[in-house]
Amino acid sequence: MMAVSKQPGSVFPATAHGIAVSQRKPTLADLGLDLLRVSPAEKAIALVLPFGFAVSFLIAGWAGWWPLAMLCAIGQCFFTYASVSHDLVHRTLGLPRWLNEWLLCLIEVISFRSGHAFRATHLQHHARYPSDDDIEGRAAALPWWQALATGVTAQLRWWRWAVVRSRGAARRWMVLEGWVALLLLLLCLAAWPWTAVPAAYAAMNIAGSWIFPFMTSYMPHNPHAPNALTQTRLFRGRVLGLLALEHLYHLEHHLYPQVPHQRWPDLARRLDAYFADCGLRPIVLWR
Repeated sequence: MMAVSKQPGSVFPATAHGIAVSQRKPTLADLGLDLLRVSPAEKAIALVLPFGFAVSFLIAGWAGWWPLAMLCAIGQCFFTYASVSHDLVHRTLGLPRWLNEWLLCLIEVISFRSGHAFRATHLQHHARYPSDDDIEGRAAALPWWQALATGVTAQLRWWRWAVVRSRGAARRWMVLEGWVALLLLLLCLAAWPWTAVPAAYAAMNIAGSWIFPFMTSYMPHNPHAPNALTQTRLFRGRVLGLLALEHLYHLEHHLYPQVPHQRWPDLARRLDAYFADCGLRPIVLWR
């Protein structure tokens, strides 16, 4: 299978499968280097959201407002792994390196995951999809029900895979995050005689991560498609944009992983003409 070229002005080879992908891939300079910029306000909002949802869950739980607490748990799952942590994995927020690494650690650990294991598996996905050694992307080739089922053990399997293959500081981060996440889980369970809220917090965060292989691998990918432009699905439309909180631009992210999520809608609009020239037809839910 062919991986996306990252060279400026690269050309995708033509294919006999109905998609003409011989168009020149625009460079970021062609599209506008403003796509790399994130304002201080956008950074602040992004970094507050994961912790804000965690604290809000605990407050709502202690108040007995469980529907609100569940919404906070959903928000935390989304604005960690799928959004802010993802930006920290790619270092697209323009933060000092030391701060980026600590935030990646903390934001994922409060959700009982390893941020640096996430980086290892996700960068492997970008480098190797759709090869067999892309552990994060394997769910894309499974039936939908297996993609859902594999999520139950995904975080442990991905953490072990990353630890075994990493060395040096990256491996130390992963081991530290694994132990801290386990300690946090034990503390949540130990509080059960006094309050069930921490245990509920742990349960909802861990269960929420079970859907990641289905949502971030199976849904946006088609590894059996003939070329790099069709192996990741193209999504458009206001309804899908609203449902995904403007995080539905997965093909665009594969092509330009250095662009932060705040600029994905702009990136998508600037690529529409290129995709049309290539003959790509987006998936649209209503409009």
